[in-house]
Amino acid sequence: MEWQPLSHPACSSVTEALGKTAVADENVSVEVDRTDVTKTRIVPSPVPALAEGGVRFQVERFALTANTTTYALFGDMLGYWGFFPTEAGWGRVPAIGWGRVIESNQPDVPVGGRYFGWYPMSRIVDLEVSVTPEGVRDEGAHRGPHAAVYRAFLSTDRDPFHQRGDDIEDRHALLRGLFLTSFLADDFFGAADYFGASRVVVLSASSKTGIGFAERASARSGLEVVGLTSKRNEAFVRSLGCYGRVMTYDELDALPDDADSVSIDMAGNPAILAALHDRLGDRLRYSMIVGKSHAGAPQHAAPSRGPKPEMFFAPSQVQKRIKDWGRDGYQARTREALHAFIEGSVRWLTVERTQGADAVVATWLDTLAGRVPPDSGRIVSLD
Repeated sequence: MEWQPLSHPACSSVTEALGKTAVADENVSVEVDRTDVTKTRIVPSPVPALAEGGVRFQVERFALTANTTTYALFGDMLGYWGFFPTEAGWGRVPAIGWGRVIESNQPDVPVGGRYFGWYPMSRIVDLEVSVTPEGVRDEGAHRGPHAAVYRAFLSTDRDPFHQRGDDIEDRHALLRGLFLTSFLADDFFGAADYFGASRVVVLSASSKTGIGFAERASARSGLEVVGLTSKRNEAFVRSLGCYGRVMTYDELDALPDDADSVSIDMAGNPAILAALHDRLGDRLRYSMIVGKSHAGAPQHAAPSRGPKPEMFFAPSQVQKRIKDWGRDGYQARTREALHAFIEGSVRWLTVERTQGADAVVATWLDTLAGRVPPDSGRIVSLD
């Protein structure tokens, strides 16, 4: 199904008309049970009068990836449920995508502007914002504890990373956040000289975050990048060319233990991580956890050998590098790397677009269950 975006109106009155007739009469949200993320509900709701100083966004479309499901799976631990509060026991999962201002009581935020950022899986969202050099920032009282990067909405005419075109915008929704996490994880390891290791093991090597990381790490001299993946995805991972060695999970016992190594875990499968620790023991110098692409993985005791696994929090590395490089320096480095990755993704990633609440639910469940092929990127819209 081909995506048909709203045309870009030439004046704000057209956008206001679209908002008040086609969009703003009713909101629809997809919510997730916080205790069992496989349970969802579709919630219609009336659209209230916009609060004084508020800005109303139509959520045009958003990406649904394993990273999106990670926000739910780690929702309580990392505070993701607090992004867009709703009824107790339920959550509105943040998803990266594009929105358009359809109504504004904020004089410095005109109707018609388009913004990239984290939105709820909804048709409409009202925010209390302040203006920033690159767009707006959510200033809702409930957002105070969250990192600034998660509260930012970047205007297409001021976003330093923006590239025009529907397909490339979809790829940004699918890959930008994941790649920046990859870039920062590799940068974290690089700043520590990879903890003296000559090998890095990537769990869930077929994940988009894993691919981005492997592309960065494989450019480092003297570092072997080993990709662990399922048998089903083995051929795809080999075809990428960014892994020096590809092994399946059931071959883990054959992973060489002849060199100091670090690991980066996008899978979130405790049994696999424990097996890796058992295999490498003291030769594993650092164990990083980034995400959870294996949503249904059974619980398992913490690894008994090797270092304690450490959760990587990308916003902390962002702040460190902005301090080190300056904001302009940080943006220049990440923009160059991101654009190369986005443009190169045409070789291995097909964008698939669907619309409607049922499509959102189906894509959510497919992503949780691991039914989305690694060469597919899912873009959905509730409009």
